[in-house]
Formats: sequence, structure tokens, C-alpha cells
Amino acid sequence: MRDQAQVIDRWLNERIETVLPQIMRRSGVDMWVIVSREYNEDPVLKTFLPSTWQSARRNTMLVIYDPGEGKRLETNAMARYAVGKMFKKIWEPEKQPDQWKALAEFIAAKNPKKIGVNKSEYFALADGISSMQYDQLINALPANLKPRVVSAENVAIGWLETRTESEMAVYPQIVRMAKQIIAEGFSEKAIQPGVTTTDDVVWWYRDRIRELGFTTWFHPSVSIQRKDPESFEHLRAFSDRPEDQVILPGDLLHVDFGITYLRLNTDTQQHAYVLKSGEKEAPKFLQDAFKKGNRVQDILTGNFKSGLTGNQILKNSLAQCKTENLKCTIYTHPIGFHGHAAGTTIGLWDQQGGVPVNGDYPLYPMTAHSIELNAGVFIEDWKKEIRIMLEEDAFFDGEKVWYIDGRQTELMTIPRELKPNR
Repeated sequence: MRDQAQVIDRWLNERIETVLPQIMRRSGVDMWVIVSREYNEDPVLKTFLPSTWQSARRNTMLVIYDPGEGKRLETNAMARYAVGKMFKKIWEPEKQPDQWKALAEFIAAKNPKKIGVNKSEYFALADGISSMQYDQLINALPANLKPRVVSAENVAIGWLETRTESEMAVYPQIVRMAKQIIAEGFSEKAIQPGVTTTDDVVWWYRDRIRELGFTTWFHPSVSIQRKDPESFEHLRAFSDRPEDQVILPGDLLHVDFGITYLRLNTDTQQHAYVLKSGEKEAPKFLQDAFKKGNRVQDILTGNFKSGLTGNQILKNSLAQCKTENLKCTIYTHPIGFHGHAAGTTIGLWDQQGGVPVNGDYPLYPMTAHSIELNAGVFIEDWKKEIRIMLEEDAFFDGEKVWYIDGRQTELMTIPRELKPNR
């Protein structure tokens, strides 16, 4: 835990020095005020807390001021405590016992052009200031500064979505560990066909995550597609599925799984096939269906381009899928400090015509995304359509997309084929 804390704090200090000035200047906000009460934290503030802080303390106020190009940001804490090494304590209650008045006096002395606060109608992660605290800030400011208070939406999103080289040196290992847990759960170690249920596997994953010292940001799901009359629509896959199905030979299994480590999250969906007696691999019709899912991934990532909005990327990708006779649904989201993270939305499963506002946000370099989508494929042998539902974490460097730890290109099999003895 101490080693993890050292990494988290090193990354945080580096991000404040390098990412934050760039984002504030790109957004045109020269002062960013982040306030939170203990246990009612702004999600952005939590990413500024040092590793040893589990929450804000009393009323924590961070004030970040940009004195201009070529100068270092001024990072202060209008609070009873310094916040880590980067935010020095500047409030002296003995001189000014009213914390809000002290904040207003400090802002007035700096005289910023724009005072950004985390208030947003559409982006939840950029809407962290409470109604009460917003009112207290406005009431404390002198009349000439009140009109300068603006939404820090673009600053908050930019801060959250931008990944650093240091983070990306480690992120592949975090994704790798998540995939290793998936593979372990989709094996004979956790599954005995005819006995094990989908819920058994879900709770095996939860226990394994805890055993290894990770946490998860959502409850995993395991679902089955098989040769039966049941359809497999999106809602059935994620919210309306039978909870306790027995896993049988011939089943196509699907898992949705993620872990949190070093404040970074993963989000992965993969498939496995349960071998029937005498089989050594999945049927060709399932292998071919899986390739169509990979092709939809290629189409989507091939349309990533800096400055395009999520809606534009979605439209271009869906049009290309149509020309290739691929039935696809795309619902890709950013990933990083949060699972469903800040940044542009590239479709929602129930909004394939585009997502207002959130889908109009542009794609920026140095951002990570969960390439989440599905391909609908009719299986003649099963007399029904199945969905190859894939999700793989990827990184966009401004020029190209690369999968943070590769992607699944072949169905896992249960059990794994044993190599013959020699």
C-alpha cells in the first residue's frame, strides 16, 4: 500500500505540473475553484487528494490560479490543512474566521478574468459543486466578480480525461491483470459445466478481485447465449438477464468486468465457448461471428481523429459498417479516473443517432477509451441472431489508436485444451 501511495502521489504532482496548465490555458480559465465538504466530495476534487486522504476534510477549498504563460500555476488550499505537497495552506482562521470571506478576499486580490467552478448541466463529473456551496461562493464575492464566475466544465473534463506518459507506462499492466482474472474465471478453475451457474462465476470474480488486493467500480456480469429460442437484446444482456443459469457445454459465455488500481480503471467484455464432448475449438460459425466483432472494432478505431466529435466518429463508423453489411451498435466511452469517464461519448446503445452535447465534445489526444460495441450476427445453426459484445481499453495518442493491452481475437475455450504428454 505504501508503494502504491508513492506512485499515486508522484503521478498527481506530475499531472499538476504538466497537464493542468495546458488544460486551463486551452479552456481560457485563469482561476479554478474546487470546493467540497467531507464525505460529499466533488469527483474532481477526489482526483486531487493525496493518496493518504480518503476524503476531503471539513470544508476543503482548492484554488488554482494561472498568472500567465511562462509562469507556474499557483496552487493553494483555502483550508485548515495543506492538501498534499502541491496545495499549500493559505487560510488563517485567527485573522479571518469566515472561510468564505477569506476565499473571496483571495480571489479579489488575484483579480482573475474567469473564475471556473464545477457546474455543468450535462457532464456529471464536471458538476461537483453543491447547490449550497455555489450559493455561498456567489454571496461571498464582491459585485464586480460575480459575473466572472463560469462553468469549469472543459477544465474538469480535460483534467480527468488526459493521461500522462507515466500513467500509460503502467496502465497496460493494470489492464493485463484484469484480463488475467477474466481468463482465470473463464476456465475449469472456476467453471464445471453442468454444475456452475453464471452467478457462481460472478461472485468468484468478486472474491478473486478482493483476494488479489484490487477493487472494482461495478459488479461484474456473466451471461449466456446458446441454441435456444431466447433472443439476446441489449437489455437482456445487462439488466434483464436470468441471474442464475447453469453453464452447459455448447454455451457462448460473455463477461463484463473491471478493476480499479492506482486510481485507474479498466472495463473489458470478452467471450468464451464451453466445449462439447469431442470438440477442441469453438464451432466455425462462432469463430466467424467473432471476427465480425473485431472488424467493427477496426472500423471504429480507424475513424478516430483529433477534433472530431463523438457524434461525427459514430456517424462515420456506422456508415462504414453499413457499407460492409455489418449489423453493429456502438457505445464507446472514455476511461481513466472513472469507469464511465470524462470526455466524448461515441454513441449510447439506445442513441445510435448521436448523443446531444456529450457526443458533441471533441476527441483530444492523450486520452483513453473503452472501445465498447457489438455486432449482431445471425447463426443459421441456432436459427437466431447472437451478439458479439466486445469492450477493450484503448489509447489515442493524437495520431493512432492502440489497445492498451491488446484485444481478444479468438474465443477462449472451457476447458483449455491440454498439451499431450511427451
